[in-house]
Amino acid sequence: MSQKISLLLLLGASLSGLAVADTLLVDTGTVDGRMAMASRPDSAGKIEIEAADDFILNSPSLVNSGTFTGLLPSGYSVTGVTVEIYRVFPADSNNPPSGNVVTRINSPSDVAFDTRTSGTDLNFTTTLLNPSFTAANSVLNGINKFPNQTTGGEGSVTGQEVQFSFSLTTPFSLPADHYFFVPQVELSNGNFYWLSSVRPIVAPGTPFTPDLQAWIRNENLDPDWSRVGTDIVGGTTPPTFNAAFSLTGVATPEPSSIALFGGGILALAGFVRRRSPAMSLS
Repeated sequence: MSQKISLLLLLGASLSGLAVADTLLVDTGTVDGRMAMASRPDSAGKIEIEAADDFILNSPSLVNSGTFTGLLPSGYSVTGVTVEIYRVFPADSNNPPSGNVVTRINSPSDVAFDTRTSGTDLNFTTTLLNPSFTAANSVLNGINKFPNQTTGGEGSVTGQEVQFSFSLTTPFSLPADHYFFVPQVELSNGNFYWLSSVRPIVAPGTPFTPDLQAWIRNENLDPDWSRVGTDIVGGTTPPTFNAAFSLTGVATPEPSSIALFGGGILALAGFVRRRSPAMSLS
């Protein structure tokens, strides 16, 4: 009887290992203070702006939660948060594109692959990281069609550095692919700016290749996108930017790994039966 109980416990523990806890899927690293990119849904008197940065999933994954870090005005009040997933152009897009931007190569697609919004399938909290933080440059209104795309940016902005933590009641179910992440924050006053992070990504972030630069668009540019650094800031040697975010969830094991694991359990059960012929698992 004791052998039977021990084997059942061992098999149960092994099978429970298949229920994998959430792990870090992507982390672009720490804020670097170089750029602040507006990103907001459309609201009264304000047109929609979307800032995007990329990530790669090497296996199918469920994204359950994440973080992103931005700049908010003092006394801010958040009225809504949206997070979107885009694939890389030309997926989900008209091709050839309109010609209203310098290029669409490596940009986000025309339309979102999936979306979650607070009040329906997203919950969020905020954490104040720094009560006074200055980004050296910003993009808010200067998002223009070619050939007037290069503005140099709109100068430094100062506000509160705030990290948003979000969880999804319906996870993003994403095949292995290259994606863009887009967070949007609606405020009752002022604007939310998504802050840039180190590029290239370094530990404790999660480097990946290719690591594309951040893109941005507004309703006037839609469905096209411009590169924040190369197109809008410009210059002889244009800067390039990542944006500060992380995603956590469950990466699905490869079918071969599951088969190998299951085969090991069956082999273990057979071994015990051979050593204890009178023992039954029923």
